[in-house]
Amino acid sequence: MRAGRLLFEVELPLSQSPLIRKKTEIMGVSPTVNPKLSRRRFIKGVIYSSAAAASGAGYYLASAQTNSNAVMERLLSLNINGQTRLVDVSPSETLAFTLRNKLALTGLKVACNRGECGACTVLLDDVANYSCSLLTHTIKDRAITTIEGLRTADGQLSAVQQGFIEELAPQCGFCTPGQVMSATALLISNPNPTREDARQALAGNLCRCGAYDHYLNGVMRASELLS
Repeated sequence: MRAGRLLFEVELPLSQSPLIRKKTEIMGVSPTVNPKLSRRRFIKGVIYSSAAAASGAGYYLASAQTNSNAVMERLLSLNINGQTRLVDVSPSETLAFTLRNKLALTGLKVACNRGECGACTVLLDDVANYSCSLLTHTIKDRAITTIEGLRTADGQLSAVQQGFIEELAPQCGFCTPGQVMSATALLISNPNPTREDARQALAGNLCRCGAYDHYLNGVMRASELLS
């Protein structure tokens, strides 16, 4: 309330201000002078009042945001690589962020973060998806597979991983996890693909090094290993 009192108990030398005097004459009122306040105290009063108003508005918005988020369940149970993982997820959080920053599954890479390059590809119910373009809350009932989950029970590499190694598919390696996941999804649905099938399956995965032929060779080798 002090800020409000300072604002309204204006103690400027109004009678000495030509501008104020002119305005008050036009309005038909007489300026009142309170000798207790100075111009500096008046300015302080305006600042304090503005700060108080802003603070109140911020509290209101924060409260509204908190109440809105509270409606959505934050603690999710996710099926990741065959295991149930509990994680605290905000409503606007992407699956890529959750996997990398909350669950430390950093084999998944984030490059464009806009669903264009495929580096963040994971499997949802054995289908390739860009995890940077999915909100975690929308896939809580799906089976999620990352590259960390491709090893066999005895720790051996998957056929795709082995095929890529044999054909020297990776160059810098940054896009490789996404390429592996897309190839894995292809071989799950079609264990004996043609080279053109492999090309289409990997079309959504960019390789800055230009090693596309090596990746295609890796897919075909993986198909041989599975047969």
